Amino acid sequence: MDVQRHSVHTLVFRSLKRTHDMFLLNQGNLPPVDPSLQKMKKFVKAKDSYGPVLERVRTNNIMKAQNDNENADPPPPGDESFGGNNTGAVVPYNPVQNNNMVVTPQVNSGGSSVNMSLLIPQKKTPSMAKPKWHAPWKLYRVISGHLGWVRCCAVEPGNEWFATGSADRVIKIWDLASGKLKVSLTGHISSVRGLAFSQRHPYLFSCGEDRQVKCWDLEYNKVIRHYHGHLSAVYSMALHPSIDVLVTAGRDSTARVWDMRTKANVHTLTGHTNTVASVICQTVEPQIVTGSHDCTIRLWDLAFGKSRATLTNHKKSIRAVTFHPSLYMFASASPDNIKQWKCPEGKFIQNLSGHNAIVNCLAVNADGVLVSGADNGTMHLWDWRTGYNFQRLQAPVQPGSMDSEAGVFSITFDMSGTRMITTEADKTIKVYKEDETATEETHPVNWRPDIIKRRKY
Repeated sequence: MDVQRHSVHTLVFRSLKRTHDMFLLNQGNLPPVDPSLQKMKKFVKAKDSYGPVLERVRTNNIMKAQNDNENADPPPPGDESFGGNNTGAVVPYNPVQNNNMVVTPQVNSGGSSVNMSLLIPQKKTPSMAKPKWHAPWKLYRVISGHLGWVRCCAVEPGNEWFATGSADRVIKIWDLASGKLKVSLTGHISSVRGLAFSQRHPYLFSCGEDRQVKCWDLEYNKVIRHYHGHLSAVYSMALHPSIDVLVTAGRDSTARVWDMRTKANVHTLTGHTNTVASVICQTVEPQIVTGSHDCTIRLWDLAFGKSRATLTNHKKSIRAVTFHPSLYMFASASPDNIKQWKCPEGKFIQNLSGHNAIVNCLAVNADGVLVSGADNGTMHLWDWRTGYNFQRLQAPVQPGSMDSEAGVFSITFDMSGTRMITTEADKTIKVYKEDETATEETHPVNWRPDIIKRRKY
């Protein structure tokens, strides 16, 4: 057995030695390097990888040579040495810069005439745009009078008075300048959740948890129409700016479109799978936008009564959506983020991160101030264009109410955009205005251009 094992070892060793000797003899006998073949191989590889820019590289080399020595002849266009004067670079790049654009000349086949019309945008390091300075807002009036949570607010088109709806089932109308109560409207049998003034008629529309949608004639302070159809509480309503159409939405997962005059239910917008918490209208497409507790936003085609797009970017329930008054954009609020969108297709623009609470309401004025109000009584004020959070407010709780009743349910700007009305869980209405004494020196923008905002996925 030992003799057999020894013979096997001997055979293996001899085989390894033979293999080693055979390859050792050929070592160093590789074919000689042909410079022309190497150059051709390099040229073919470069043309394959950098084909679109080779012509620009060549013309850049020509321009550099012309700038260095005006009397020197440019290299012929057929020259295969694409390295030019930048011997160390595979693709030399020496652009002529002009107002953040790179002007690259183009040489024709003769190599004589130069065309300066080809523009290549220069890549810049991404940085945060400088936000516009906004004056800080301050509380200047607290209005008491409701006996329950104040859930909604609407300002009439003449900007003289505003209405609020509350869990005490009463709609109260207040003078905007003095804050005095003008009239109380009773008729709902449960909490009033939405209000809207008509731009063209002396009408106030209201909706509530009693499933009722009412139209009030403000000349007589009486209900003149009821809109029947919702199967559960109605949480939000909006009037179309240009046609006599009313849109309501609520806990039955639908939004309903009503003819204001005939009380007919024109469309029932179905598709959401949970409470529709907010609905808004505009004149152009999409004419109706809804935000729901099913974490989606839907853009609706009013003519056909069908959904034209569903936005699923939010991860948590959406309680507020609002249009920008002048830009063709809207914003939506959820506990994960406030997001901005571009109409008409609902293209995502940016996240506004930092309001880590259940955001109940959004409002934006023409000056580009976006305000978000939350369940814990915090309010964040943002610059719309850059998403910069320039102020944070904690609403003071009304004396005598519990600290847990610090919640902001709605935020409304008046028609001028200079006063901001909030309705809150401490049964008060608070009115804010810009601080007239503030300047850029006293309240500077904390802007750090060297810090690039990290995207959150």
